Amino acid sequence: MYSLRTLRLQQSSLRRLYHDESFGYRKPRPFVFPDYTSAQLKNRAHNAALLRYVDSVRTHGHRAARIDPLDLIHRKEVAALDPSRYGLTDDLKKYNVNGIIWTHPSVESQGENTTEEWWTLGEIVRHLRSVYVDRIAYEYMHSPSKSERLWFSHRLESKSTPTTLNVDTKQRIHGLLARSEVFDNFMQAKFPNLKRYGLEGGESMLPALDSLFSSAAQANVSHIVMAMPHRGRLNLLTDLLNFSPTALFHKVRGGAEIPEDLGAEGDVLSHLVSSTVLKYGNDDQAVKVSLLPNPSHLEAVAGVALGKARAKQYSLLKISPEDCKLGDRVMCVQLHGDASFTGQGIVMESLGLSNLPHFTSGGTVHLVVDNNIGYTTPASQARSSLYCSDIGKMINTPVLHVNGDYPEDVFKAMDIAFQYRQYFRKDIIVDLLVYRRCHNELDLPNLTSPLMYDKIQSRLSIPQLYEQKLVNEQTLMTEDITNVREQHKLHLSDELEKVPSYVPTASMLQDQWAGMVWPISESAVETPDTGVDRDTLILVGKASVQVPEGFEIHHKLQRHIKSRLTSLANGKGLDWATAEALAFGSLLLEGYDVRISGQDVGRGTFSQRHAMLVNQKDENTIVPLNDELGAPGKLELANSSLSEMAVLSFEYGASWERPDLLPIWEAQFGDFFNGAQIIIDTFISSSESKWLKQSAIVMLLPHGLDGAGPEHSSSRIERMLQLSNDRYTYDKDPSFNINMHVTYPTTPAQYFHLLRRQMKRNYRKPLIVAGPKGLLRLSPAASSLSELEAGTSFRPVLADPYDNVTTASRVIIHSGKIYYDLLKERHARGLDANIALVRLEELSPFPFAELAAVLEGYTSAKEFFYLQEEPRNQGSFGHVKERIMWVLKEMVGTGDAELVYKGRKESALPAPGIGKLYQAQQKAVLESAFEGF
Repeated sequence: MYSLRTLRLQQSSLRRLYHDESFGYRKPRPFVFPDYTSAQLKNRAHNAALLRYVDSVRTHGHRAARIDPLDLIHRKEVAALDPSRYGLTDDLKKYNVNGIIWTHPSVESQGENTTEEWWTLGEIVRHLRSVYVDRIAYEYMHSPSKSERLWFSHRLESKSTPTTLNVDTKQRIHGLLARSEVFDNFMQAKFPNLKRYGLEGGESMLPALDSLFSSAAQANVSHIVMAMPHRGRLNLLTDLLNFSPTALFHKVRGGAEIPEDLGAEGDVLSHLVSSTVLKYGNDDQAVKVSLLPNPSHLEAVAGVALGKARAKQYSLLKISPEDCKLGDRVMCVQLHGDASFTGQGIVMESLGLSNLPHFTSGGTVHLVVDNNIGYTTPASQARSSLYCSDIGKMINTPVLHVNGDYPEDVFKAMDIAFQYRQYFRKDIIVDLLVYRRCHNELDLPNLTSPLMYDKIQSRLSIPQLYEQKLVNEQTLMTEDITNVREQHKLHLSDELEKVPSYVPTASMLQDQWAGMVWPISESAVETPDTGVDRDTLILVGKASVQVPEGFEIHHKLQRHIKSRLTSLANGKGLDWATAEALAFGSLLLEGYDVRISGQDVGRGTFSQRHAMLVNQKDENTIVPLNDELGAPGKLELANSSLSEMAVLSFEYGASWERPDLLPIWEAQFGDFFNGAQIIIDTFISSSESKWLKQSAIVMLLPHGLDGAGPEHSSSRIERMLQLSNDRYTYDKDPSFNINMHVTYPTTPAQYFHLLRRQMKRNYRKPLIVAGPKGLLRLSPAASSLSELEAGTSFRPVLADPYDNVTTASRVIIHSGKIYYDLLKERHARGLDANIALVRLEELSPFPFAELAAVLEGYTSAKEFFYLQEEPRNQGSFGHVKERIMWVLKEMVGTGDAELVYKGRKESALPAPGIGKLYQAQQKAVLESAFEGF
């Protein structure tokens, strides 16, 4: 068993030579803690009963801790915390605790502590209960890492760790709490019918984040990428993240948050964003906090934040000294609600990425604002676990539970969380137990939770409780408290008066995006020359299959290599994988980076790509385009977990950060995107219109009916087309701004140009590619080098290669792989001169002018068909019908000509699962194209 495990570890290590060391993603520093000394081991054995008791308190103390501010959950006495169960009954008996209780804060000094320390049992019990059974509860003993367990034990149990905050920190905490309450009261008074999702009952969230930001700044973290839902967002924005209250009030009164001349439509109040620099202590202790926009789908932004944080680290690490490690400069912070953290699958998927080589960002700090209720559903009905944070245990994440009624404990808990993240570069969860006054300001929570809300409505608020504490300990005077509140109320009133003169400004296209333009600006280049000179293409093509001496590839790959080299030498016969490699490599030479992620992307689902080669002797991995080309850009092949939603959102987040990156997500089969539909709906198709966010994300969705059955046939292209804001009629309105491109290319050359167009334009747009399966190696679908050379570009419409412009009486318009079936069948029937085949390569934006230019030549055409292999209620027909008719009648002038549908009838399935039925249907589709001849 041990030898097998060792072999697996060795294999994993070899693979990570590529996965970890490329692209500037440097490993966190290793940590090796000293083992117990011989004296400590002897003492642990001698006092085994005491050791069991101490470990039991560490493990079970959280079950008795005072962490519920409402004390609604009756907590039974935890028998495991009774020392008498372990034979420990004499409170005055002294024990040597060296090696059992850790009195030194640094685990590295563990081996240096050889001094015997004698405590009475009573002292031991009181100390452990003060640490583990108080207002902060710790769960870390479930970790399989001895190092992590020891780290927590040392830090928590050390008597030398400061336990109180200084006066300045207490006053800062009070200011955050008081201003939050003033803000909520002000909003309620001025806008009583507004749903603002206030922070009442959860005000401790603000000092929690302030503590985290402060710790990060002092540790020289320069950027924090932050994601959060709606609750308390406005409080955070205006109080801590320097968002203008005037801009907020302008939005509340129906104004736009973005300039109207950009043609965007904006988003709701609770999705406002901010990117600001916060300074702590010295001026050089500053951190930039970027709160990302988010949709109303809770947790959907989680993967986006991870991807953006990872991409930002890439950029910073490239220019940082070698001793700068993963996570040193950038940290991801995510806020969650308790119900969504447990209920939304994206959370589990995103956690699953946290320690993967191509997806880790050096540890995320998760803050769960735990109301113990989701809308009106109590926790007992919303989850099957004791805590909402238990889902984090799937990756052995430590959890800190803290009572939100005690802001100073919250402040300390967040600092501990940061120190863990900073030390181990792994995720950690802080479960902030609070309450809320209501789901929203128009809600009546007593209808469904009367006992909970009787308690809430009869108690002082968290700011008021803290003010009482500060007055009692003489940290603040009553007049100080009044002054803080009155000043902030006056500030908000002044900001409200400025609303009539407020004009929104755009914060887009700054910093690394400064070289980009808005897509509808006069300087936007829509159709760049995406061709590449022949010598460069050949150079890239050869490098893509160059294998170093002594590297033993699988013998079947020799054919792959020979085929590529032959096609390059002949200048023709280039298959899809070759065209893709040429696109990637040429972009790398121009300084762009390319990242493609998904399941099996290194090899390719259909064993077509082979961009990553594995040595058959030792499983070491190489990427020839990186190793042999010597380009300034890098190709990252990120074989991902079996996740769609988290991985796609991760790539999308990376696209927000880096306009010089071509980010590609490849579905194993086209319809697998439906597991990520929320990301497509709320981010990819709409971010530019909502938030002015450009993205070059590419979705490769293998598409085409080939007998694979209902689930592996269609990329549901109709759904992508429905999401497009494509025009139904053609005009030259300069304000038209397509939200994304939906394409169905039929040649490798077209695919090549699409990929390069993503980077060569001076703006960024999402690209959906209904990609090939059967066409990957189909000889008629190959391209020549001349179609990729300088002076060429993507063509939205491909005319019939046969010269039948004056003779064709029927024009069949179609998209995708069915073209090659039609071409073969037409030739077999001797109808090349009679029937014209016109391909729509780009479906959105619809190519009105290009299609009209092609159709105008067919002066003898009497019939116009639209043919597709997908069922009538699916595929592209619903999208193109009205648009093609407009071209025919308004642009070509065909009079009474109608567009006739040819294809499968309506179906509940994309394709049948019965083989004979599929074949019969496919045959019928082809025959319908030639009826009447």
